Amino acid sequence: MRHNRHYSDGERVDRRRAGGEPACGSRYGDRCSMTAERPSLSEAKFLTVAEVATLMRVSKMTVYRLVHSAELPAIRVGRSFRVPEEAVHDYLRDSFVEAG
Repeated sequence: MRHNRHYSDGERVDRRRAGGEPACGSRYGDRCSMTAERPSLSEAKFLTVAEVATLMRVSKMTVYRLVHSAELPAIRVGRSFRVPEEAVHDYLRDSFVEAG
C-alpha cells in the first residue's frame, strides 16, 4: 500500500501521521470506515472538494489541507477525494464558536 503521493508541482505529501497511522480521518473512531451510528455507505451522500469548499465558503486548498491533516475525513476515488456530507456538517458544528 502506498502512503506517499507526489503531486505535479513536486510537493510530496506523507499520508501517514506520527506513529504510522494512516491520515484517513480517524475522527470517527480507530478505523477508516464509518461507524455504526453513521448512515450506511449506501445511504451516505458524498461531496466533491469543490462542493465542500462552496458549502463552507472557503477555498478548495483549505479543504485539501483539512483532508490531508485528517481534520475532515474523506475517501479517495481515483485521484480525487469525496467527503461524506455528514462529516462536513459535523466539522462545522464542532468548530462553531459563539462570539461574546
